[in-house]
Amino acid sequence: MPSLCRDCFHRTEAAPRRCAACGSARVASHPELFNLAIAHVDCDAFFASVEKRDRPELAGRPVIVGGGQRGVVSAACYVARTRGVKSAMPMFKALQACPDAVVIRPDFAKYTAASRAVRRLMEELTPLVQAMSIDEAVLDLSGTEALHGAPPAITLARFARRVEKEVGVTVSIGLAPNRLLAKIAVERDKPRGLACIGAAEAATLLAGEPVTILPGVGPAFAARLAGMGFSTLGQLQSLEPREAMRRFGEDGPLLVARARGEDSRPVRPERDTKSVSAETTFDRDLSRPAEMEPILWRLCEKLARRLAEKGLAAGGVVLKLKTGRFALRTRHARLAGPSIVPETLYRAVLPLLAREADGTAFRLIGIGAQPLVEGGTADLGDLADPEAPRRAARWAAMESLRARFGDGAVRAGRGLVLTGRPESQQPVHARGKETGSSV
Repeated sequence: MPSLCRDCFHRTEAAPRRCAACGSARVASHPELFNLAIAHVDCDAFFASVEKRDRPELAGRPVIVGGGQRGVVSAACYVARTRGVKSAMPMFKALQACPDAVVIRPDFAKYTAASRAVRRLMEELTPLVQAMSIDEAVLDLSGTEALHGAPPAITLARFARRVEKEVGVTVSIGLAPNRLLAKIAVERDKPRGLACIGAAEAATLLAGEPVTILPGVGPAFAARLAGMGFSTLGQLQSLEPREAMRRFGEDGPLLVARARGEDSRPVRPERDTKSVSAETTFDRDLSRPAEMEPILWRLCEKLARRLAEKGLAAGGVVLKLKTGRFALRTRHARLAGPSIVPETLYRAVLPLLAREADGTAFRLIGIGAQPLVEGGTADLGDLADPEAPRRAARWAAMESLRARFGDGAVRAGRGLVLTGRPESQQPVHARGKETGSSV
């Protein structure tokens, strides 16, 4: 069984419990270990790890990165996670579960700097690096063995060591023949993990797993699948393409292929920002505009912030909706002039939502900016819209107050939840992570 010590990089064809060279127990073994080339790299509890790096006295203590008492958890270290704290959990619930936690306000400038440092080390391994979020990326190391003098598994183990030494955080790595399996693999061994899933074992290994292990299959869709008799990936694997299409629509065959561990998506590095967006997945399908409009407003606010951070503006907006059957709808509208003001973005996207809200149940909603233009051209105003500069000034004033007193200091009424609305109707992010800009 091919094996690799992740501490001294000793390679062997045996499968020892401890490394024969250094005695370490951190030995990775897999039949295809030295033949796999697609890697999913995930920084472990990233925000919390950066904070512990900068405050060594917090080592061993539960750390939560997040907002105030009425905010949510942005990240939690593994100590806090053992107490039941999870990303996107309301802060008051997190503190009930872990009252002795150290709570730290997010410092996104610091996290971005650390993310860029990790990214630079990735790009020394291969030009095929696709960022998935601030703390995750997919790499294709095919054909790099001659360059690095070692198969991808050894190259990645060395990379993990460099990240710990030079950046001060740890990473977990999933290694597989495709992106889907690499993503599933990385979740199997955290933190500081190196897990493999090979092509030969994929279907059998996945057969007993719940359908929720597939990225994008949230609670609502999982419940619908369970109602149809599909709770494990093995049950989906048995479907023929025609039957899959009959049951699940156009995306049915793709769903079955993913249940078998098949994924043909290439790793696509993109240097320039192509789009900036914000989206969220509901914990139950929604169909009424009144339920979705406050959520859409909050997404417009997030989009506006992301545009401002990148020095960009929206020349138009894109509404993204995904139905309960996973059918995707996108609708576009041009703006009268470039903008980074949520009110302007919301006014443009709201009619698109009204036209699509025909009783269809949706599981996801999102808004994107397209095309992107230079931020300096935004909200200048003209004869057709002389109020644009005033709207921009109001938004800037609100953001200034939030920066000083917290996100809850001032809120727009249209973003508030209706009184008496059940908590179960609140939107939650799939797997606790919200998607952001594509880079």
